[in-house]
Amino acid sequence: NNLASVLEARGDFEGAEQLHREALQARRDKLGEEHPSTLTSKSNLASVLEASGDVGGAEQLLREVLHTRQVKLGEDHPSTFASKHNLAVVLEARGD
Repeated sequence: NNLASVLEARGDFEGAEQLHREALQARRDKLGEEHPSTLTSKSNLASVLEASGDVGGAEQLLREVLHTRQVKLGEDHPSTFASKHNLAVVLEARGD
């Protein structure tokens, strides 16, 4: 994830996306879909998708993360609030 973040900062969205997808799949395989680290990987992938212009893809992932955090952690958990914020940023970028 660190290398992917560096690539994203340099504008290499394709390279960053590939690394984020690999990290997400590895975490899904090892930790499961609802593990906090897997959810973080989903959020990281959403960030690079938004930056590369795939706002719809970013929105879908962020909605999944938010739903899981609401169910697992509750509405008042800091991670749930962070997910709401991340989704709001994407929706604002889309014009909603």
